Amino acid sequence: MGDRFRSELRILSVDDEEFLQNLSVRVLKNLGYDNVTSTGNGVMALAEIREAKAPYDVVITDLNMPEMDGVELLRHLAVIQYSGGIILLSGEDERILETALELANAHRLNILGAVPKPLKPEVIKGLLERLKPARPKVPYQPQEPITEAELLKGLENDELQLVYQPKVDVRKNKITGVEALARWHHAERGILGPGAFIPVAEQSGLIDGLTYAVYKKAMRQAGTWHDKGLNLAISINISINTFTLPNFTEFLLTTAQQESVDPAMVILEVTESQAMSNILGCLEKMMHLRMKKFGLSIDDFGTGQSSMEQLKRIPFTELKIDRTFVHGAAAKPSARAMLETSVDLGKRLKMDIVAEGAETREDWDLVAQTGCDYVQGYYVAKPMPNHELLQFVDTWKLPPAVRSKYAFDIDT
Repeated sequence: MGDRFRSELRILSVDDEEFLQNLSVRVLKNLGYDNVTSTGNGVMALAEIREAKAPYDVVITDLNMPEMDGVELLRHLAVIQYSGGIILLSGEDERILETALELANAHRLNILGAVPKPLKPEVIKGLLERLKPARPKVPYQPQEPITEAELLKGLENDELQLVYQPKVDVRKNKITGVEALARWHHAERGILGPGAFIPVAEQSGLIDGLTYAVYKKAMRQAGTWHDKGLNLAISINISINTFTLPNFTEFLLTTAQQESVDPAMVILEVTESQAMSNILGCLEKMMHLRMKKFGLSIDDFGTGQSSMEQLKRIPFTELKIDRTFVHGAAAKPSARAMLETSVDLGKRLKMDIVAEGAETREDWDLVAQTGCDYVQGYYVAKPMPNHELLQFVDTWKLPPAVRSKYAFDIDT
């Protein structure tokens, strides 16, 4: 960051303690940031931002202040769509600061970081160097759902498609499997995500038919891979109560056998927050499937309320740690603690551990360090259709630049 940029950067420092406010201003000016204004609370800060002749590039705010604290200030900044950088500064304990950071991210604010008091020159310098030109916010617009009639017609016309997200063996740095994810190819609207058709299927009672269709497509694709010598395991999401449908376990086994797919290469993923409506029926069917060598995975582990009970009851072979405890966990002590505890629990139960939602090199390094067996997330690759997957597998051992077209730029 050049001297001219530093001197022109407009910074607003918000702190009710006069001594710390003056200290922050002095630290910033010693670093070459001459254009610094200070206020004593959130009310004054908002007034300053609204009345300023030129926008502030950065707001550095304390959390615990009178009249309007830092948490309320974040909400108001989101309302006025403030796009500059924000640094949270607090004397509160680490967990409170971490929660405030999560809250700011939920507001879609441009957060540069969160640091404890007092402001240290080397820390603030590093955070300010993260500042990038503000980008216009694009509000999230959920896809309009298809109708029940479109769902029925689409199932008949084969509008259901699958994409595949690779899973990499961390120790071997090898792609060993994929998760199959459903998409909808609408004749007029193009490719639709699951939010446009899964809720419709659930509400209309067509979710089981959709599950059958997904599984058939997944087995057909896996059989093709295996015929070509590409021995990828394939994971498919199954609602836990679907297991109790008449002849469902026989359908799973027969379909795999018809496509020459070894059941040991099939992993059935169950979201751990789902409740079992028929406990004995579910357990009996799952035991039967395990004896036929199907894998069973507890998905989104850590986000439900019955994790321990599910683990005790069901013979899972794989534990998938939810992205909440993976992405950014290197800088979040509580998330890291949950990650490490989950890995240790899974290892004690002799389960394979999959870390979902790894989006950065820091995420990858942490899950490798904590002993996860597999990693799945945008740092490796986005979900992709079969033809792209085949190219991706061929290029996996090449430098990351060669693979970049298959992975999302996390900053966009």
